[in-house]
Amino acid sequence: MSNLSYKRTNVYEVADEKLMKSIFDYAKGYCRFIDEGKTEREACAYVEKAAIEKGYKPFEFGMTLKAGDKVYYNNRGKNLYLIRVGKNDVKKEGIRILASHIDSPRLDFKQVPLYEAENIAFAKTHYYGGIRKYQWTAIPLALHGAVVLKNGDVIEVKIGEDDADPVFYISDLLPHLAAKQNAKTLGEGIGGEDLNIWLGNIPYTAAKDEKDKTVKENLLRILNEKYGMVEEDFLSAELSLVPAFKARDIGFDGALIGAYGHDDRVCSYPAYTALFDEESEENTVMVVLADKEEIGSEGTTGMQSAIFGDLIDAIAASFGTTGAQVRAKSKCLSADVNAAYDPNFRDVCEPLNSTYLSCGAGITKFTGARGKSGSNDASAEFVGEIRRLFNENGVIWQTGELGKVDVGGGGTVAKFVANMNIDTVDIGVPVVSMHSPFEVISKADLYEEYLAFRAFIK
Repeated sequence: MSNLSYKRTNVYEVADEKLMKSIFDYAKGYCRFIDEGKTEREACAYVEKAAIEKGYKPFEFGMTLKAGDKVYYNNRGKNLYLIRVGKNDVKKEGIRILASHIDSPRLDFKQVPLYEAENIAFAKTHYYGGIRKYQWTAIPLALHGAVVLKNGDVIEVKIGEDDADPVFYISDLLPHLAAKQNAKTLGEGIGGEDLNIWLGNIPYTAAKDEKDKTVKENLLRILNEKYGMVEEDFLSAELSLVPAFKARDIGFDGALIGAYGHDDRVCSYPAYTALFDEESEENTVMVVLADKEEIGSEGTTGMQSAIFGDLIDAIAASFGTTGAQVRAKSKCLSADVNAAYDPNFRDVCEPLNSTYLSCGAGITKFTGARGKSGSNDASAEFVGEIRRLFNENGVIWQTGELGKVDVGGGGTVAKFVANMNIDTVDIGVPVVSMHSPFEVISKADLYEEYLAFRAFIK
């Protein structure tokens, strides 16, 4: 009678020596990726380079695709599409789509960021995505991004990752003086306008004009000498502060990985590596690495951009059919994370319907908030199809919701794909401390996500 009951499988409890080696070896490649790709620009460039090495060619509209073609489309350096054309008729079989996102919560410089107060140079920031603001104080931060100079030259910026680099910082109160702050709620303790970055403390003593003997002026001198920048160039810049941490093993056994940006690059990495590694040539496959998910999938590089449909239309046209026909037969795994059950905060988790660390890839049938508002809510038929597929291929998986009903909620790109008449369900790696500067995942779940994607592609 035991087979009549449902029970999650802990990967580490059933893994043999060969599987354990595969899990830990695969995690090493992921750690390299997540350390090198801390912003959507960097992740996009990293994967584009890997795709070129795998024989992928740039796609241009007007091209006619054929079975065996491997192409990619780099959308403005922040959003990447990888397409491998299979032998199956896309009119009958559609496209197998893996859609993840490569943006993560962070702090962005405001357009006019620089100011000085009491001999300290600061930069004003505007947070991006859902963060808990107090978590971003008193930690080392690195500056990443791009500056477009007056003459149109683009300067890439990456400071704080090398051991020889300086890092940046947001101050917080010492406990001896924090009585008033302690009386506030956790969400009120640090305000959005308090997230001001410390940049320097040395005035420009060599300035001839007395009014220019300031710390801000010295900072502008350094930026001009190093990058050719003037203050006006911040108006056409995208500069972001991200944690200066490297990915690290967590715990004595090294079963877990702590890093910035697991959400959602922990799903992006298995998506594109599964495409590269799975040699089956039957299905046409599209891997989407989207931008702007953390702020609603908006804009030219978000999942709501017309480029997604345009690329499907282009594939369809190559085989004498319509995008509508292809979309109706296509299937998508929205590759996004879920909140892992945390024993330290069990009051917000519903034990029967949570995803657990090391119990495999997590299917999330619906996201949203309250009464499933803003959710795709995948059909039972499609979930059943994916269930059979994973079981037949030995994938260890589980299901879960994002916390207790009415406690909170969240969303993914799934609803935007589903709105195009494509069967879609969320599947992702469970994450502890999601949206914090240092999130935690299980290496076992990462590897099972990879196996799930390979099974889906095949």
